[in-house]
Amino acid sequence: MVDFFYLIFLFPLIGFLINGLFGAKLKSEKLIGSIASITVFISFIISIILLIQLSQLPPEGRGIIINYFDWINAGSLNSSVSYLIDPLSVVMALVVTGVGFLIHVYSIGYMHGDRGFARFFAYLNLFIFAMLNLVFADNLVLVFLGWEGVGLCSYLLIGFWYEKKFTGDAAKKAFIVNRIGDFGYMIAMFIVFTVFKTLSISTFLTSISSYTVGDTLLQIIALFFFLAATGKSAQIPLFVWLPDAMAGPTPVSALIHAATMVTAGVYFLCRTSLLYTLSPIASTVVLLIGIATAILAASIAIKQNDIKKVLAYSTVSQLGFMFVAIGVKAYYVAIFHLVTHAFFKALLFLGSGSVIHGMKDEQNITKMGGLKDKMKVTYITFIIGALTISGIPPLAGFFSKDEILFKTFENAGIGFYILLLFTAGLTAFYMYRLVTLTFFGKPRYNTEVLQPHESPFTMTVPLIVLAILSIVGGFIGLPHFLGYNVLENWLDPVFLKSNQIINTFFGFHSVNIAFELLLLLLSVVVAIIAILIAYRIYIKIETFPEERGFKKILANKYYVDEIYDKLIVTPLLKISEIALWKIFDIKVIDGIVNNIAIFLAKLGKSWRRLQTGVIQDYIFVSVTGIILIFIYLIFY
Repeated sequence: MVDFFYLIFLFPLIGFLINGLFGAKLKSEKLIGSIASITVFISFIISIILLIQLSQLPPEGRGIIINYFDWINAGSLNSSVSYLIDPLSVVMALVVTGVGFLIHVYSIGYMHGDRGFARFFAYLNLFIFAMLNLVFADNLVLVFLGWEGVGLCSYLLIGFWYEKKFTGDAAKKAFIVNRIGDFGYMIAMFIVFTVFKTLSISTFLTSISSYTVGDTLLQIIALFFFLAATGKSAQIPLFVWLPDAMAGPTPVSALIHAATMVTAGVYFLCRTSLLYTLSPIASTVVLLIGIATAILAASIAIKQNDIKKVLAYSTVSQLGFMFVAIGVKAYYVAIFHLVTHAFFKALLFLGSGSVIHGMKDEQNITKMGGLKDKMKVTYITFIIGALTISGIPPLAGFFSKDEILFKTFENAGIGFYILLLFTAGLTAFYMYRLVTLTFFGKPRYNTEVLQPHESPFTMTVPLIVLAILSIVGGFIGLPHFLGYNVLENWLDPVFLKSNQIINTFFGFHSVNIAFELLLLLLSVVVAIIAILIAYRIYIKIETFPEERGFKKILANKYYVDEIYDKLIVTPLLKISEIALWKIFDIKVIDGIVNNIAIFLAKLGKSWRRLQTGVIQDYIFVSVTGIILIFIYLIFY
């Protein structure tokens, strides 16, 4: 395991270097796409080998730290390049490389003919490299390197079509908003090093295991790390960058902004689950922010007409579900939904890309309709993805979403459960509004000008594979009354200490199997009713008048961007212009530099008058000086 582990990072890095340095000379799109895809596929194979080898070890031995070399040595700071191979990091690696490989293959067809073809695949490979560093790192600085790496790739890929102004604006917005979250990460990291004298995650978690539940220091660290997670995983108040990130190519939306990068915050909070188990206030904040984000984003998605914007707000909402699971201390459930979400949301985004491709770049669902007969593979796979996210059994999303609902009821109470169940109903509603307006009814586009068509096999094959994963993926996390929960038992060594503290201090009440079945049935009924209502409302709609009242508020996303602009962006720009530029920069900085120059110029002009050019004056000064020297020597 140790001998070949470094190859999991090396191959995507090689792909990045080849396409980044020599892509323009390779000419062949198939060769460029093949190099990028194969390097990621090799990493996927290595992840499978790691899974097999790790499964052969006893549960208590499934945590191997590999230390390659000392990285930073400065005073008491000793930061090494060390990686942790354990059940959690291997699951994340399988998701990153497996879904990543399918999206690489899909991109070969989607990006065909783009003049930045090689550059695009170089960025994708760099992202895989950075994401793998993030999930395997056992060092807070190394995690931060991956954290910033995926942020950089996100910036480069959102603004990939840089000739369009709105893509550049979206890229800058994502970059700046994420910097706020990164500030939280750095503050937490500084506190950890100052107090615990280590940057190793495993050492830090071992150190805090002796702390009492509710310790103030741990609460502060947990809240700062959560601030970082709200940036990367698009939670209130830092969620505004993700919908705008849809300006990038659709495969980017699928890989970075649905399946992998945005789950980095969820992953990191689960990695440090012991910290949140010992920090009840921080866990409550995670729960409240998660449920508020889920409801807010789901309600906004109801009135969005851009096919990718609907899925973007859906992603924000589903990430909220994952944070709810963390907030109720059901950490393995958060990872379960992370995995299934990677399958069905990548499927939905790639399906939307197939629709956009077939509709000649049209993204407005009010200008679609009747596509089910034109794009049969896309239609069938998209329906599977929509049913999965809606929570229809026995698809993957049903098991993971229902487990979050159940744990919320068990650990947080009926109030939070009802809110989350309502949000699940909204999810089914907006997804089938999207499905109905896109694939059903009469065409609302000019059939004489536009002839929608199915996408090439390089795009449809990944759709089929992801659809299969969306169907069977949930069986790794079956409820206990249905059988053996593979994922929970696999992740148990990672969350063992957290679970022991939960059982000792919190004593969450459990419900019997009959009541659990009732809750399960209720969630399915809610989803089916929401689907039927959405279908019935939108199947006959042919015109879309301007929204009014609360519908207009939803269509305008609660005016959150406008509020941020007035309360934060505009004041900061004014402060920067008046206080920093016109006063501090011009009057203080420039004033000091310019006045020094003016003073020296005047001083030089004054001293220049001493140079009269008259020899008698020079003799007089010289003799006077000599006399003064003699007087000094005689008397002093």
